[in-house]
Amino acid sequence: MLIVCGSKETERQYLQGLRDDLRNPAVSVVVRGKPCSPTQLVTYARGQRDLNKGGYDEVWCVFDVDEYPDVDRAALAARRHNIRVAVSNPCFELWLLLHFSDHRAHIDTPKKLLPLLEKHVPGYDKTRVDFSRYRDGVPQARELARKLDPSGAEHTLNPSTGVWQLTDRMANP
Repeated sequence: MLIVCGSKETERQYLQGLRDDLRNPAVSVVVRGKPCSPTQLVTYARGQRDLNKGGYDEVWCVFDVDEYPDVDRAALAARRHNIRVAVSNPCFELWLLLHFSDHRAHIDTPKKLLPLLEKHVPGYDKTRVDFSRYRDGVPQARELARKLDPSGAEHTLNPSTGVWQLTDRMANP
């Protein structure tokens, strides 16, 4: 499984922590960070897959809606090239918040979500994500995210996150 994240650290650190915690010998997960727009991320993931033909059973792109105007185009391109997406609206920090809280209200901007997360993770720093702080909340986050978006693919909903599908695939290949 190749997972390409649209941020430099946050998603990559969380997913590497989850991968290490799962210790599933049947799953080999390569997580790469590539800070760029969603469309550029899908293009990059496609190129990485094509460089390693047959090397990955699944390719995933993990990115935020944030303020990107190309999210719909990126999701469509990913589908066309058999790449799965885990999109968070407005941002990945929603996924982290769901480990602690059932948040269903609209979130105007990623900046407005941070104080909600900091109530549960004092001193939250998106450049240093310690998976051990989230480990016990993974089942709750999956269930709450699934309730927000049962399809796991409706990135136009705010709040929503499709990260639950990726974590399910990592745990149950």
